[in-house]
Formats: sequence, structure tokens, C-alpha cells
Amino acid sequence: MAPRTSVVWDESFTAYDFGPTHPMGPVRLDLTTRLCRELGVLEHVDLVAPGVADDDTLALVHDRDYIECVRRASADPAAADPYRGLGTDDDPAFLGMHEASARIVQGTLEVCRRVWEGAAEHGVNYCGGLHHAMRSHAAGFCIYNDVSVGIQWLLDHGADRVAYVDIDVHHGDGVERMFWNDPRVLTISLHETGQHLFPGTGWPADIGGPDARGTAANVALPPGTADAAWLRAIDAVVAPLVRAFAPDVLVSQHGCDTHLHDPLAHLAVTVDAQRRAHEGLHDLAHEVSHGRWVALGGGGYELVEVVPRSWAHLTAIAAHVPVPVDTAVPAAWLEHVERTFGRHAPTRMGDLPPDRLPIWVQPWSSGHTPENAVDRAVLATRQAVFPHHGLDPWFD
Repeated sequence: MAPRTSVVWDESFTAYDFGPTHPMGPVRLDLTTRLCRELGVLEHVDLVAPGVADDDTLALVHDRDYIECVRRASADPAAADPYRGLGTDDDPAFLGMHEASARIVQGTLEVCRRVWEGAAEHGVNYCGGLHHAMRSHAAGFCIYNDVSVGIQWLLDHGADRVAYVDIDVHHGDGVERMFWNDPRVLTISLHETGQHLFPGTGWPADIGGPDARGTAANVALPPGTADAAWLRAIDAVVAPLVRAFAPDVLVSQHGCDTHLHDPLAHLAVTVDAQRRAHEGLHDLAHEVSHGRWVALGGGGYELVEVVPRSWAHLTAIAAHVPVPVDTAVPAAWLEHVERTFGRHAPTRMGDLPPDRLPIWVQPWSSGHTPENAVDRAVLATRQAVFPHHGLDPWFD
């Protein structure tokens, strides 16, 4: 039987490289693919090696004069315009930047196309998920917004409703802004509160534009939020809203910088909980959108210990060959890491010891605790958004 899942990969994706001191090292992508290969996951998928998106594709969501600015900086990094977010500490200009960024966009568009046209049930692009890029400027390590291009392509080709769920530690501001006033797109972002973390946005009261009230949902979580509370927040907000919205396609962003070892944020989530979130979104796609699911990468800056395992789990789940968390990390991958980086990587596919599994998550239906900061954050979002979907913020 032909594979049901398409996965984007080509070695050229490592050309999206802001330099050796930048947190988002492209080695994380290479290590993820190597781990997927060693685990046998890639035997169950179609690998997609996309070309470079053309300007008409990028212009689905980006201004053409911004695209031209990226092209100029790509040819001559000294010509980068910081007013467009280029040549900054977050988004340093580099030779070939346009082509590297546009290839990521094309990868996401390609898996969206395959899923929508029925060539694949699920599509994965862990090279993508660059959710901060805005219509006219770069932001937060993101040059072009591949997520928004993919969603806009789906809308332009017949999708009536698309749900976007973002579990990156940072607010999915770029995607939310692109579809702020479009009632066809539901954006849900669960992130560390902007009081403590870039980009400083994503509040419960931010619920969409005048023609799309209730189609943006933001859960602003306190620093230190750990596995059970994080998963409770996802369960309490994502599933009820997505079910009520009834999308034709579910698009999700799986930044793994929620991890307790991530150097750029302050949540305390394990790979085990991330895997469970991946699995939950996969199951939700089968429930609400006939299995049409596009899963993207995003943030994640513990490049060796966290990103490869989390996104290997994501890819395996999408391929319908899930990897148990007690699986040993393949010796060949561990040897490659030690030989290349002089580091000892984790030897299991999960973080938690067996006596702490499965992670117990208290369902929202059992009640909430007003003194609990996570519960307050969840309730604020439910109160702001749920009534717009005919849902009771206290019980549904």
C-alpha cells in the first residue's frame, strides 16, 4: 500500500542558516531526519524535495516590495533593511536567504496541496512552521511565513474552513495577524505569556477582527507550566473549539521550545508530553477533518537533546508508526552525535521514568481551581472565545 503521509526533506534545507552563534542552528533539521531514518520511520512515508516558491506564491501573504527587499539582502547581506526586520540579531541576512526561505514555503505548500487533493492523508514539514513573519517584515527568526501561505493556498483551492493550532512556546502572532479578520480561519495559540516572552502578544481578549470575532484564541501560560497543566490547557481549549469550528483541514505548528531544557523560554514540558500533544492533534484531525492534517515544525533551540526526538515522534505519529517513549535511541544516531558534537545525547525516546507514566491530566470537566495560574489562563480564554461558538466556557 502506498504511504499515507508525505514528509518534506532535502539536505538543502540546512541552508536556512543565520550563522554559527544563532540559536536556530539548522543542524536540528539534519539530526531529526537522521533519527527518523534510524528509527525506520522514513520507510513509511513519501519524501518530498520541493523547489523554491515563486514570487506569486510568496505574494499570497507577503507584500511584493518586501519580497524584493529579501531578494536584495539575499544577494548582498550588507543591503539588508533593518526596518524590514532584515539584518537584525534575530534575522541576520545571509547569502541565499531568499532561496532558502522560499524553499521552506514551497515545502509547506506542497504538503498542503497533497493533503487537500487526496494524494496524502497527512503532511509533515518540520523545516517549516515559521509563524512570526509578517506581511511586510521579518520577525523572530522567520523570513517568510510558510504557514500562512499554506493556509491561504487551501482557502484559494476550495477549503471553506481551516483550523490552525500552534503549541510553540511563542505566540503564533504572524499567522494570527494574517487571518485576523477572516472568519474562515480559526487560529489557536498556546504559549508562554507575553509578559515574559517574545513577541509580547497573544492575550485572551485577542479574539479576531470585527468580521471574525471568536476565530482567534490565545492561552497565555505562566512561566514554569509543566506537563500535566500544559496538556490540560490544550485539552480544555483546542478540542472543543476545533470540533465546534468543524474545519476541512487541520494545520498545526509543533514548536518544541516548550521543553524544560530549551534555552530561550521558561516552560517545563518534557518530550513525553510533547509526544502526547502530537498524538492528540493527529487524533483530532481524524475526528474532525477526515484525517486531513498538515503538521509543521517551528521553534526549538535545544538542538540535540530535544528537537530531534520531539519531531521524530511527530513524524512517526503522522506516518502511523508511533514510537513508544521507552524505545532506545538508535546507537548509530548516538554515535553520530558524539562524533560530531562531542556530546552524549539521551538514550531513550522519552524523558520521564516509567513510574511517572502515563502523565495524568485532570479533565476540565472535573472543575477548575481559581487559585491555579494555569486554570485562570485557560478560563480567561474560554470565557472570551467559547460563547462565539455556542459553547459554555464553564462546562463544554
